[in-house]
Amino acid sequence: MTTPSSTPSPRVLVVDDHTLFRKGLVTLLKDRGLTVAGEAGDGRAGIEEAVRLKPDVILMDVNMPGCNGIEATRAIHERLPETRILMLTVSDENDNLFAAVKAGARGYLLKNIDPDELVSAVERLMNGEAVIPHQLAAHFLAEFAVMANSRVAPAVGSSHVLTAREEEILRELANGATNKEIANALSISEHTVKIHLKNILKKLHMNNRTQAAIYAQRHGLVSTSPSDD
Repeated sequence: MTTPSSTPSPRVLVVDDHTLFRKGLVTLLKDRGLTVAGEAGDGRAGIEEAVRLKPDVILMDVNMPGCNGIEATRAIHERLPETRILMLTVSDENDNLFAAVKAGARGYLLKNIDPDELVSAVERLMNGEAVIPHQLAAHFLAEFAVMANSRVAPAVGSSHVLTAREEEILRELANGATNKEIANALSISEHTVKIHLKNILKKLHMNNRTQAAIYAQRHGLVSTSPSDD
C-alpha cells in the first residue's frame, strides 16, 4: 500500500544505532511509498548524511553512543533549519522530550507506535504540524512555559489581538490537537484551520506552532485536566 503520488514523496533520512530496527524502519517506509534518502548508524554520521543529502524529514533515535540524537538534532537544525526532525525513543521521559524540542525537533514519538501512526506523523510534519503524544503534551507545555526565556514572548501585549475563533484554535493547539482534530472540534475545515493558524502566528510575531502553544500556556488559554495535587 502506497501513499498518493499527487505530490512528491518526502525524502527521509533514518538515524538509529540499532541496525535491525533501522533496517526494519527503512523497509517499512519504502513499503508505504516514502522515499528513503539514506540511513546512518550514529549521531555523528547522521549529521554528515543530513548535510550531504538535505532530506525533508529525519527520523532520529534519541539514545545513541557518542553523539546522541539530541546533540545531532541541535547540530542539524543549525545547518538545515527547514529539515523536519522526528525523534524516536523507547523512553517517555519528559526531560528527553523537552530537550529534543529545544534542540529543534518538531516531533517526538515512542518506538512502539503503530506503523500507520508513524507514516501519518511524517505526513503531519510535512504539513507543518508538530507531533507530540497527547499524554505528554500538557506536561511538556507546562515545563516549557516555566523554562522558556523571554525571546519566545510575543512583541504584542496580550491575547486581545486575537479573534474569538483564533483563541479557540490556539487553545486546541496548546492541548496537543492536530489540524484535523481542531477542525472536527470546531466544525470547520482543515484548510480554514491552517489559515487561522497562519494568522495567529503573524499576529503574535511567532515562527511556529510550538511557540504559539507556549504563549497559550503563559496566558491561561490551555484547558488543563484535573490536578493531581
